[in-house]
Amino acid sequence: MPTGANKKQKYTYVWVSAIILIFGVFAVYEITKRLKQGTVVENDRLGSTVVVSPLSYIVSNGQKRKVPDFSFLNQDSVLVSNKDYLGKVYVVDFFFTTCPTICPVMTSNLVELQNTFSDTELGFASFTINPRYDTPLVLKRYSKRYGITNENWNLMTGDQQEIYNLAREGFYILANEVEDAPGGFEHSGMFALVDKQGYIRSRTDRFGNPLIYYRGTITEQQGVNNEGEAQQITILKEDIQKLLAE
Repeated sequence: MPTGANKKQKYTYVWVSAIILIFGVFAVYEITKRLKQGTVVENDRLGSTVVVSPLSYIVSNGQKRKVPDFSFLNQDSVLVSNKDYLGKVYVVDFFFTTCPTICPVMTSNLVELQNTFSDTELGFASFTINPRYDTPLVLKRYSKRYGITNENWNLMTGDQQEIYNLAREGFYILANEVEDAPGGFEHSGMFALVDKQGYIRSRTDRFGNPLIYYRGTITEQQGVNNEGEAQQITILKEDIQKLLAE
C-alpha cells in the first residue's frame, strides 16, 4: 500500500507533467501564430527566441511611400521608367561618374550586391546628378569599368532638375550642385530599397522606427569608418533576400 509520501510524490509528477504539456502546447501555438503573421522564427529555444519581422513600409501623411513616376535614358540610350521595375526588387542610389570621394565605394558595394544575387528579379536604379557630363556613352563606359553586368541595372541621365526633384522629393535624399564641393556636387551616400510593387521598404530600429536608408559608403571588409559608423551592406543583403521571397 503506498505511503503518504509516495502519494505526494505521485501527485507532484502528475502536476509537473501537466505543466510541461501546457507549456509545450502554448509554445507551438506561439510559433504557429508568428508564422501566420509572416514573421520568421530563428534559433528557437525555450527562453531564447529571436524573431525577425518583415520589412517596414515608409509612411508619410498616412500613406505608404511609393517611388514616384520617372522616365530617363539609360547607358544604352533606352528610355527607362519606374514601370520597368514593377515585379522586381531594386536598390536606388544617386551618384556621378567623376565623383572623387564616395561614389566609387558606393558603386563597388552595389557590384558586390549584384554578384551576390543572380536572381533576375533584382535590379538597380542609379541616377546621375551631373547629367550635363554623364551622357549615355559616359555611363556605358562607367558600367564597363566597374563590371556592371546585371541586365536590370540602369544608370540613368536626363533633365537635371527632374533628377534632383526625384532625389529630394521622391526619396528625401540630398542632391546639390555646389561649386566648392569635391567634384562640384554633394549628395547622400545612402541606398534606398524598393519592393516588387514599387514601395520603399526598410527594417526598423529597436524602437520600431523604420531606418529608411542603408549606408552605402562603407564596405563589408572595412566594417566601420573613421566616425565609428558601421557598414550596412550585410543587412541590405539580408533585406533584399526577404523582399525577393515575398
